[in-house]
Amino acid sequence: MSTEIKAPVFPESVAEGTVATWHKQPGEACSRDELIVDIETDKVVLEVVAPADGVIEEIVKGEGDTVESGEVIGKFKEGAAGESKPADNKSGEKEEAPKQEEASQASSGEAILSPAARKLAEENNVDPNAVKGTGKDGRVTKEDVQSYVDGKKSAAPAKPAATEMPEVNVAQGERPEKRVPMTRLRASIAKRLVEAQQTAAMLTTFNEVNMKPIMDLRKQYQESFVKRHGIKLGFMSFFTKAATEALKRFPAVNASIDGNDMVYHGYQDIGVAVSTDRGLVVPVLRDSDAMGLADIEKKIVEYGTKAKEGKLGIDEMTGGTFTITNGGIFGSLISTPILNPPQTAILGMHKIQERPMAVNGQVEILPMMYLALSYDHRMIDGKEAVQFLVAIKEMLEDPARILLDV
Repeated sequence: MSTEIKAPVFPESVAEGTVATWHKQPGEACSRDELIVDIETDKVVLEVVAPADGVIEEIVKGEGDTVESGEVIGKFKEGAAGESKPADNKSGEKEEAPKQEEASQASSGEAILSPAARKLAEENNVDPNAVKGTGKDGRVTKEDVQSYVDGKKSAAPAKPAATEMPEVNVAQGERPEKRVPMTRLRASIAKRLVEAQQTAAMLTTFNEVNMKPIMDLRKQYQESFVKRHGIKLGFMSFFTKAATEALKRFPAVNASIDGNDMVYHGYQDIGVAVSTDRGLVVPVLRDSDAMGLADIEKKIVEYGTKAKEGKLGIDEMTGGTFTITNGGIFGSLISTPILNPPQTAILGMHKIQERPMAVNGQVEILPMMYLALSYDHRMIDGKEAVQFLVAIKEMLEDPARILLDV
């Protein structure tokens, strides 16, 4: 039975998406709930899985095509792979082959090839076992075979006398370029960042914090913390708790602007910027005031894993009343973060670096970090911004203040 493969129903905030990757090609066998295609929106990547065991019969929307919510992107043939065209013996053999060959290859330790990859390998006299597969369960894809063939060509020694026309080499001094379309997520990020700079009266204030108290606390309790909670105690949880307490004291920093209205939030939903290969995403820690350090650390690890796999949901990235970004993990010493609209402030963490500091008339070498707070001057006065940053600094340099609320 033939069924339609449709794009997922997009959330209200997403108008359309783009077909990112077809993981299966026409004629390839699919198992029920196996990933067959990725749909990329300006916020998340949505996965479409096979509705049953069968084969991809037809691809209606190719990679790079724009699709709307619920639109037909392909056709699927349920049942055994060889049942799609019983009248044509060659075609039937072609469709039955994947399942039978994969079973025999898996038992014998041979490489598992997609039909397109097998054809290309045969055309180029390539040993499938010599090709490293990057597909699901180690499957060798057509791209893997093509990369192997291209690699052999480039590695082959030049022939001194050739009867055929020689390959065209890139002339010395040429500067090759590669043009690729911007992904929806990258385009959305670019649009929001430019919008933030054009619409907000953005200003940044700086301070520095002595990280020694936090580092000593982590060193003292790290082992006990891991035993009890099964996760390491990092710096982000301390910054999140300090920011949460500071937001309670300075409501304007936790507010947002909606047209001509100022919206004050009676809760603290803190976004944590996470860098991925696809771009920067900001999942949100809901009600951070009710979360303990272990809860925060676990949630951040969970979000980080989901972000790298492209599995963050829309609900996990929408909202947020304040954002924290950590450029220090990449070595940034100081920066000016850009606002995450419609929020009115963002805190930037940076690299911890030992520096000579004057302490009670003596020079001490201390692990210091620069802090940056970018804020919308339309909503937040300079006095509030500075006092907010100082409050975070004081709580981090004396963590007991977070517990005592002083």
